[in-house]
Amino acid sequence: MGFGKIEIIAIIVLIIILLFVGGKKLPELARGAGESLKEFKKGYKETDEAKPAKKAKK
Repeated sequence: MGFGKIEIIAIIVLIIILLFVGGKKLPELARGAGESLKEFKKGYKETDEAKPAKKAKK
């Protein structure tokens, strides 16, 4: 069981990000990305709830 192309690319991208950002800033960057994703999901859920429900055809 080896690594696929996607896993290898992801590892390379993570190493490049680590080199540019640095080890001390990486947790802060990840925290910011997590908060952004949480806000995006919250906004998507609110807009989804605001849409009127479609009636099912019988």
